[in-house]
Amino acid sequence: MIHLKAARVNAGMTQEDVREFLLKNGYNTAISTISNWESEKTFPPVNIFKLLCRRYGLKMDDIFIPETLT
Repeated sequence: MIHLKAARVNAGMTQEDVREFLLKNGYNTAISTISNWESEKTFPPVNIFKLLCRRYGLKMDDIFIPETLT
């Protein structure tokens, strides 16, 4: 299991890179929102989560999801 932030870092991306990637895929997402996902304050919608997993080269089951968010 890997945290969302670690998955991003392992993919060689910054939060700005993620923002731009999501924007290119039709999701206008603020850096603060991405930060909230990575600090486990909130969790991305399933459609965005799937997109991020594909971009990071991971399966959805590979990402750690805190029990408080499930």
